[in-house]
Amino acid sequence: MNKYSVILGNLGNTCDRFLSSGYKEIPPKETLIRQASEINGVKGLELVGTWDVNKDNVNEMGDLLSKYGLECVSIIPDLFAQRRWGKGSISAKDPAIRAQAMEYLYECVETARILKCGTLNIWPGQDGYDYILQSDLIQERRWLEENITTLAKSAPDIRFALEYKPKEPRNFSFMARAADTLLLAQRTGMDNVGVCIDTGHGYAAGENVGESVVILQEYGKKLFHMHFNDNYGGWDDDMIVGSVHFPTYVETLFWLKETGYDGWLSMDQYPYREDGKRAVEESVLFLQMIEKHLDSPKVMDELRSLVTRGNAVETQKWLRETFYK
Repeated sequence: MNKYSVILGNLGNTCDRFLSSGYKEIPPKETLIRQASEINGVKGLELVGTWDVNKDNVNEMGDLLSKYGLECVSIIPDLFAQRRWGKGSISAKDPAIRAQAMEYLYECVETARILKCGTLNIWPGQDGYDYILQSDLIQERRWLEENITTLAKSAPDIRFALEYKPKEPRNFSFMARAADTLLLAQRTGMDNVGVCIDTGHGYAAGENVGESVVILQEYGKKLFHMHFNDNYGGWDDDMIVGSVHFPTYVETLFWLKETGYDGWLSMDQYPYREDGKRAVEESVLFLQMIEKHLDSPKVMDELRSLVTRGNAVETQKWLRETFYK
């Protein structure tokens, strides 16, 4: 049985870059946490640093998680939504900014320990570049690697999941795809550094997410975390899971099961105009529907046979007969 969680902001974030005032009112944090606890199968929450949790309210958030029976699955440090990170954080050209970013990450580690949370999910969204010949590609990538290594060495009790994305907010991200992020994780030489796959980021990067799962699992069991959402492939739309893609999620869950992934399946979407709780609930129900089929040894054997034979017509027939009867 898979473990399901949700990023708390999925239930309440209402603003985008076009409407900063938001499309609807944001409920109080306790209301959002309660709503998450009411979604069948959701047992964990991810908290975004500064948005949801900081050194001043960490005990209060811990009490609320306990009250509603939820585990803190990961903390996502806010390396993307502060003005000071506008030209980068842990790989910024300015050494003072890099130092501030590291100080903040150490603070996030302590917050995680207080909440008994074993994972920091690191998405340095501002670390990259916008224009050709704007970045010292060798030096800035070295700073990224060195700082992640230093952070991981300082906290062997914490796992650091590096989340990749090809673009946005920068036109080019240093951690852009599964393979280059795996290479970075391996270069640190640290067992507690791995990768987070966000399905929407993978689609936007032109990846087959199932194959990305296999690459990360086959080369060192480096798949530490999963974020689920959907999009049309051109942008990180963060839509309800299954609203665009279908067979790709079947394959992704198949390979997660086949490669022994035992981490969380975390919902990461932005239902700006939709009811947040219901949107997240539909995502979880969609994945549980696929999971229910894959819990059958017969179905798993059929899938193993299909991928071995590689007959696309047979596979489409199987998908139709299995899921659309």
